[in-house]
Amino acid sequence: MSWFKRKDDNITTNQSDRGKIPAGLWVKCDQCGEIIYQKEVAASGMVCPKCAHHFPIPPEVRLEQLFGEGPYEFLFRNIQPDDPLEFSAVKSYKDQLKRQADKKKIDEAVVVVEGKLGGKKTIVAIMDFSFLGGSMGSVVGEKLTLAVEAAVEKKEPLVIFSCSGGARMMEGALSLMQMAKVSAALARLDHARIPFISVLTHPTTGGVTASFAMLGDVNIAEPGALIGFAGPRVIQQTIKADLPKGFQRSEYLLAHGMVDRVVPRNQLKNELVTILNLLYA
Repeated sequence: MSWFKRKDDNITTNQSDRGKIPAGLWVKCDQCGEIIYQKEVAASGMVCPKCAHHFPIPPEVRLEQLFGEGPYEFLFRNIQPDDPLEFSAVKSYKDQLKRQADKKKIDEAVVVVEGKLGGKKTIVAIMDFSFLGGSMGSVVGEKLTLAVEAAVEKKEPLVIFSCSGGARMMEGALSLMQMAKVSAALARLDHARIPFISVLTHPTTGGVTASFAMLGDVNIAEPGALIGFAGPRVIQQTIKADLPKGFQRSEYLLAHGMVDRVVPRNQLKNELVTILNLLYA
């Protein structure tokens, strides 16, 4: 009965391909489990329209949300990472850095720009979780320190968006030194009476939380962000006790005085402009 066979080679008849969703059209919300049209999520600022879950966003999307079509200038892009300890485990550090370079990740794990927020020139640093988990290595520490120093020199306020798994273990003590280095630079910014606003996004953990991320004149968190030093599972296993509901999430930290504001993403730019105008008229 060969006359019933489909002859068109351009039409796929493989049963396993039926019902598959084309890549990139839909996204599943991690919080509510809804399958949502990708363009609908993008139109809402990468926030779930069903439950308001805030999806992680890359620096380029964050820059667009902050500055729109307005101009901004990238700073300190010439600083690139090295492998001072010749670290090697399952994957060598050198190979991991090469893989990031192949993806054209020239800004390492933090992007620093200068642009206008509400008409006020501002230095903005945005951490990139897609670069080795946003880990803080020597390049991140150096770029953040230079950003602070530029803010002092130009008398411009500083905003840092944190998103990190913590210190970069492949650089050992050199990574841990960045905690003190950036914190010391921020002390000079404070002495110059120039405001620093810290925005904590999901996730902000480890040495980043233990240093500059919590040193803002105002500490803002996005809704539902995981913020802490050690992860909740590690803490729970260490103290052998159940943790409170929502432990280490933005709302819990706000209720216990660890952050000053929890601001939805679609209100964040206006909030920053308002705070900058209040602190640095």
